[in-house]
Amino acid sequence: MKEDILHNLEIINNRIKKACEKAGRNYHEVKLLLATKTVSAERIKIALESGQILIAENKVQELKEKYEDLKDIPHENHFIGHLQTNKIKDILKYDVSCIQSLDRLELAEKLHQKLLAENRTIEVLIQVNTSNEESKFGVDPDKAIELIKKVSEFSTLKIKGLMTIGLFSAETEQVRSFFKILKNLQQKIIQENIPNVEMNELSMGMSGDLETAIEEGSTIVRVGTAIFGERIYPDNYYWDEGKIENKGI
Repeated sequence: MKEDILHNLEIINNRIKKACEKAGRNYHEVKLLLATKTVSAERIKIALESGQILIAENKVQELKEKYEDLKDIPHENHFIGHLQTNKIKDILKYDVSCIQSLDRLELAEKLHQKLLAENRTIEVLIQVNTSNEESKFGVDPDKAIELIKKVSEFSTLKIKGLMTIGLFSAETEQVRSFFKILKNLQQKIIQENIPNVEMNELSMGMSGDLETAIEEGSTIVRVGTAIFGERIYPDNYYWDEGKIENKGI
């Protein structure tokens, strides 16, 4: 198990390096985020002890279950799944440093209220549904700037960039088109010069399309399957409120 994970990490890091070279980008501009849904704490530890530092969960329940086993190993924990408002207290309790899936004003408001009460702040990325699929969460690209302007008024929420799931397709150019939408949106937001908003991060690209994402400006690629192996859980494990929750990472 250890040898497989370390070997896979080497392969993924080499893919990132080659993609950066091809795109004329600095390798250090792109962070590898380990998508750890359904992955045991034991397997995650192997990756963290090899020098990886950034992991992310899709489900609050898994975050809770693995917290005690991982808390003493230096790492940074993001949340990339659909966040229900009644789970906010857990997100804050288990040391999530960034919520990559902020996609609606109601969630922002309740996060802000809870953070104010605890005198804390948290980093967020705005999740955008670039492929316009009903099966995915995320704000519509045409409504993203409006949402960001409203979220920017909450002093506890530090907007650092954008996230998208992209399209699950083998057609590279079709996938690329949705990454371009996120990149173009980033540039529009930068031009708006909205107070309390940074646009340094673009979280896009997964196991099968990370090269294309890097070519289009990704700063965070989310990889799980290519490192930890295929998951044995059925598709409905990832469903939430009738939608597919970050399937395919």
